[in-house]
Amino acid sequence: MRIGIMGLGRIGAFHAETLSGLPAVTSLVVTDPFTDAAKSAAERFGAEVADSPEAVLAAGVDGVVVAAATDAHPGLVLAAVEAGVPVFCEKPVARTMREGVAVLEAVRDAGVEIQIGYNRRFDAGFVAARAAVASGELGALHTVRSTTLDPAPPPPAYVAASGGIFRDCSVHDFDIIRWVTGREVVEVYATGGNRGADYIAAAGDADTTAAVLTLDDGTLAVVSNSRHNARGHDVRMELHGFRDSIAVGLEDRLPLRSVEPGTSFPAGTPHDFFMDRFAAAYRAELTAFTEVVAGRRPSPCTVADALEAGWIAEACTLSLHSHRPVTVEEVRRQS
Repeated sequence: MRIGIMGLGRIGAFHAETLSGLPAVTSLVVTDPFTDAAKSAAERFGAEVADSPEAVLAAGVDGVVVAAATDAHPGLVLAAVEAGVPVFCEKPVARTMREGVAVLEAVRDAGVEIQIGYNRRFDAGFVAARAAVASGELGALHTVRSTTLDPAPPPPAYVAASGGIFRDCSVHDFDIIRWVTGREVVEVYATGGNRGADYIAAAGDADTTAAVLTLDDGTLAVVSNSRHNARGHDVRMELHGFRDSIAVGLEDRLPLRSVEPGTSFPAGTPHDFFMDRFAAAYRAELTAFTEVVAGRRPSPCTVADALEAGWIAEACTLSLHSHRPVTVEEVRRQS
């Protein structure tokens, strides 16, 4: 099949490389406002270069990948839907929830599949955790712990435009908690601090946060995030039930050092970046998109799914700044 890619920055180029290695993909058509990025992709992956997103859609593509800047997501998604072309869009759907809801309303009855990029849904460990919860082998859950720790903060320009740590980082934890447990978040309490880069505090954001989420069955989920984890990129989840407890990410490349006497775990080289930690998940995610394009499966992460994680991020952001518990329903009403 023929796949278009709109946007060839860090993640777009990574997706181009992944797609070029998938058996189902026969050719790529790429575009980027920076022509050198498009030319580089053409040289590396044998892609065709189009001079605009409109030209990509007119090039007979079977599906498109939107990896452009967040502000461009709504327009590019709607253009693909209008052209009747299935679309994979990196998260978030839009910069604001209001814009995201507008996209949802616009595409609700379009009959075109849209897949939003939450790659943890395709990681083998998280898939196994979801199966364990669904099978009942853990019993009823009482506690979930989800962790995302980055090795270093993003640059100032990214932080200034990101919307905050809950919207651009923790949102992955929020989505995977919903997906693994099959439950909805009803209330949050979030706090945070700044012990590192001054420009993060100057942007009105926190570099280290903690949030307690109450799920609709009473389960508590504790989410821990930081921009500073010198040992590497740490993504984990624990699920504790009344029959058993399991962990995702407890493997030899875990960026954590044990000081227990006689313990050599973990023994591997720590993960140092999200593309390293989730390389296999990204491949599985884009393989799933080719199946969506082929009509063999529905979208595994819809616009509505993505917005649910977004509402939790909004609630945590409000909680952080107002120093109080916030319900998800409250932020829905305010938007």
